[in-house]
Amino acid sequence: MNLAWGITGAGHFLRESFEVFKELKHNKPELKVTTFISRAAEEVIRMYGLANELSNISCGSYLEECYYEREQGDSFPKTGRFLLQKYDALIVTPATSNTTAKLAYGIADTLVTNAVAQAVKGGVPVFIVPVDIAGEIESRMPFFIDREICMRCELCPPAQQCPKQAITDQIDLLKCDGCGLCITLCSYGAIRGDLAKLKVRDVDSRNVTILKELMGITVLNHPQKVTGMIKKLEKMQK
Repeated sequence: MNLAWGITGAGHFLRESFEVFKELKHNKPELKVTTFISRAAEEVIRMYGLANELSNISCGSYLEECYYEREQGDSFPKTGRFLLQKYDALIVTPATSNTTAKLAYGIADTLVTNAVAQAVKGGVPVFIVPVDIAGEIESRMPFFIDREICMRCELCPPAQQCPKQAITDQIDLLKCDGCGLCITLCSYGAIRGDLAKLKVRDVDSRNVTILKELMGITVLNHPQKVTGMIKKLEKMQK
């Protein structure tokens, strides 16, 4: 089976999505996964310390490549594979509210949204895991410095030893690679990556409702649901 995985720039459900695909690859060594990574996803994957794990899912051989939006030009030629029936399914997880809104209204101006458009046109099943469905969600945030705890040490070990030089009086998340070294170096526990409660906007919830009604797209409420959908596809192919 050949799968395409689209990742957009959400921290919520990101680690869970990686775990699902790692488990799929572990249980099905013959499975091939091509990963399509948005510009924002590339940054967020690095922030959460997951960049090195991509090669365990998409090793780089044919139909197992990692395609980054920044490298794909404006026409996203690799999404043409969906019209050639190269994939059995496209799974977008996590899907940001921005991606969900674009998909709901037929906008295909990013690598991932264009992949969805081409997949639907090519009759390839699409499964979307939106991060903002309804109500409230708990999302793990990238590392940050709690200013109420920070002692503003004259010699700050996290700042001095950060391999990416991402720490001053705050953490530059565009430099941070989520290695977690700073947490172990801060004697006062001032660097954390806490859970945050977020309220889903009504407009985002409405866009998910629209998405559920679109042809060729199935909305899932959690990355763990992906495994069950893949099993159903496999049964249909037998």
